[in-house]
Amino acid sequence: MSKAQSEKKNSIDKDISQDVVTRFAPSPTGVLHIGGARTALFNYLFARQNNGRFILRLEDTDKERSKKECEEDIIRSLKWLGLDWDKSYKQSERKEIYKKYINHLIKKRRAYISKEVTGNRATVIRFKNPCTKISFQDLIRGQIEFDTTELGDFVIAKDENTPLFHLTGAIDDYEMKISHIIRGEDHISNTPRQILIQQALDFSSPIYSHIPLILGPDRSKLSKRHGAVSLKEYKDIGYLSEALINFLAFLGWNPGTEKEIFSLEELIKEFSLKQVQKSGAIFNIEKLNWINKQYIMKKNLEELAVELIYFLPEKWREKAENEKKFWRKIAGLERERISTLSEIGESINYFFEEPNYEKEKLLWKNEKSLNNVEVYLKKIIEMLSKLSEKEFTSHNIKELIWDYAEKQGRGNVLWPLRVSLTGLEKSPEPFIISEILGQTETIRRIQNAINKL
Repeated sequence: MSKAQSEKKNSIDKDISQDVVTRFAPSPTGVLHIGGARTALFNYLFARQNNGRFILRLEDTDKERSKKECEEDIIRSLKWLGLDWDKSYKQSERKEIYKKYINHLIKKRRAYISKEVTGNRATVIRFKNPCTKISFQDLIRGQIEFDTTELGDFVIAKDENTPLFHLTGAIDDYEMKISHIIRGEDHISNTPRQILIQQALDFSSPIYSHIPLILGPDRSKLSKRHGAVSLKEYKDIGYLSEALINFLAFLGWNPGTEKEIFSLEELIKEFSLKQVQKSGAIFNIEKLNWINKQYIMKKNLEELAVELIYFLPEKWREKAENEKKFWRKIAGLERERISTLSEIGESINYFFEEPNYEKEKLLWKNEKSLNNVEVYLKKIIEMLSKLSEKEFTSHNIKELIWDYAEKQGRGNVLWPLRVSLTGLEKSPEPFIISEILGQTETIRRIQNAINKL
């Protein structure tokens, strides 16, 4: 960390003189997406780092658009990420609180019932704008100032039983004692309205931090055209929650060091809003794949093998579940070859099914005679038959065959061995595959190749 970054970090730490309470306030009108998950993470890290509280608030007052399944997805996704909250609220259960404040604003003449036609509704409740200048200190962007005159008298409720976003947010932030609001920069324009409401109700204002938007590689706002967006999609593709947390933290934040792999505990210790950039954070799928691969390699093999089973075609799952040693060896082999768990099913069918190929495929590029191939394969069977089942390991198999392959030409001997076992031109070493398949199955497949000839 540079001296400038260190001083910047320390300056914010000095500003924290109150109990820290942050909130993640999604609207359950859609599933949890990458941008929302990053916002939740930053709020979580800041709260935990300062021994504060992290609140989940479902802003579900829009009856028509809010959906139960979206609410469940948000909760399920946050739990999958490991972002536990201290308390949760649903705005739909707080209507009486909002009604009290609406009536209070009307009584104080800071809001009024406006007779107008908006759709099928004859009246709305508008906030009486004092038309003043609002300024606030943003921990990421510095001093921000607005002239609220241009906002006019804005709508805060459809009626006393139907409050809208700006009002409910300002009331809840006060009632829930939110000390710091960390949210996307697209909410900057909402801040002056909420501050006006806070002032009208004699509320103190939280400290604001507006984090950069997540952009696609073309620097446009991240959307479905850039690939998967929802957390569930990333989970279904086979990204590990620990890897996604690590990746999300780097979307706008930089630790100031060369270190790139951080556990959640390390992020809690190292994260700082003062090291969050102002410019947009570019979503780099290659970087996510690299981080995910690091976590796959670090993961306990027993746990990884269990998780990988769910990404297999259904017809193979029973065998993987019942033959744990067999499946664990495959998982150990493939973990070095995959970046997401879903890639496991793309190239391992030969472990579960007899490979299908034409006999000409058994010919190495320098070998012209199928008769020679038959000789090589018969010799391999003869050598492999000398090993006991216990001795049938990749090391012993390679040691047994290697000298013969060197003498006859490695490609001439090892190529048809590989093809007979996998049917593929590219695969892990045939010695490793032989060990996983076992002696009986290995010899059977080589014999089947001979039968083709």
